[in-house]
Amino acid sequence: MTVPDHASQILDLSKRLDRLLEATRKLSADNISLKQQLDALNQERTALQGKHAMARHRVEAMIGRLNDLEQSDE
Repeated sequence: MTVPDHASQILDLSKRLDRLLEATRKLSADNISLKQQLDALNQERTALQGKHAMARHRVEAMIGRLNDLEQSDE
């Protein structure tokens, strides 16, 4: 191999390394974004579970009151 071939190979490797570094930066940024989205979705899920439990409790209480009213009418 000649010196120009080595210089060309080094330049090619440098360009490949730059592309890999850029891809790594992009993937890292995407990963951070996805983790933030996951955290937000988990918080929303927890809030919805709480609302669901509260609604279920209220419906069960209403059913209990309706049953009491039916029994008192009999």
